[in-house]
Parts: sequence; structure tokens; C-alpha cells
Amino acid sequence: MNTRLKSLLAALIGLLTAWIAWGLYITRSTPRVQYETVERIDGIELRRYPDTVLVETTAPDTGAAFWRLFKYLKGANESETTVAMTAPVATSGETIAMTSPVRTILDDGEEVAMTAPVRTATDETGVTMAFYLPADFTAESAPVPTDERVSLVVEPERTLAVREFSWYATQRRVDAQRRRLMAALAGRDVELIESPFLLQYNDPWTPPFMRRNEVAVEIDDQG
Repeated sequence: MNTRLKSLLAALIGLLTAWIAWGLYITRSTPRVQYETVERIDGIELRRYPDTVLVETTAPDTGAAFWRLFKYLKGANESETTVAMTAPVATSGETIAMTSPVRTILDDGEEVAMTAPVRTATDETGVTMAFYLPADFTAESAPVPTDERVSLVVEPERTLAVREFSWYATQRRVDAQRRRLMAALAGRDVELIESPFLLQYNDPWTPPFMRRNEVAVEIDDQG
């Protein structure tokens, strides 16, 4: 093996090592929405989530919605608080850590492609996108948006049925996991509250084999 080939191989190994190290750092450092596992059945997990605060907007497209919320994270709020996209950072003011996972509504035929911890849904009014805020914020204590098109919302306590999978969340892979989730629930006496949605826990640069994705659906556990 000549010197040039050895150098190229060493560089590739170094890049792979750095890539994996980045994935480990993001996985361990990003705050996540907390939940309680209620039961595990047929490859799915039933989870109880507490009230969760989100910052939300509706725009003509995902790009416009994302940048409105990104500006909120960077200080477009009454307290000029900044929010880190991938991990908490120290700033001159209070810092809010962006919480994962990403959430995407899975209507049939909708493209699943997200680049940050957000929740989106598309209907005739446009794209509704929301960022989860950390658990220690309430609707009263979270920074108030200065853009009237951006609002704080509370997702109430709920129970989700969740199926986890790895690699990239392509439409084909998501559809397959959604079918498996729905099939596992078909034999159980549960009422579905809403359409299934996608949860993504990683930034775009995390290696695919380290990625965590989930398809989930809210169920009625009061019966």
C-alpha cells in the first residue's frame, strides 16, 4: 500500500471517527421530552407524556415557518432569550435548550423531511410548525414571541403508542413502520385520537446507524 493510499485511508478513518463522535455528543447532550413507559407490547411502547409547551406558527411553506421559529429561538421574544439548536449554550441572557424529538404529522403521501427538532402539519391553511420547549417551561414562563404570527401552545397530557426504528426516515421506511404500528394496535381495544406522526431525535449530521426515529399515535387510555 503506497503512502498516498495510506494517507487517504487514514483521513477517511478520521472523518468516520469524528462523525461518530459528533453523533454521540448530540445524542447525549440534547434535552428530550420526558415520558413514562406504561407498557410494551408487540414491538410497540405505550408512553404517558405530561403537558408540553411548544412555540408554533403557520406559514405558506416549511421554510418560512422554520425561519420564523428560528428567529424566536435567537431572541425574537420579549425577554430576548436565545435557544440553542443542538445543545445548551451560554449567552448574555437566559438560555433555553432546544428539546427533541422532531415531530411530523404523517398524512398519506406527505413528504417526511425535517432538519431540526420541529413538529409540522400541512393543511389548506399552510404549514404549521412547532418547536418543543424544555419541561421546566410553562405557557406563562416561556418567552413571549414578538412576532404575532408565532404563538405558545400547550400540548396536554396524553398517551402515545410508539414504534421505534433507526436509519434515515424516508417516506417508504416511515410508511412501513406506520403500518406495523397500526397492525399491532388493531387487535387491541383502543381508540385512536389523531393521525400517526413521526418523531425524530437527531440533527441532520448524525450517522444513520445512530439515528433514533419513532412513529407514534395518540390513543385513549381512559377506557
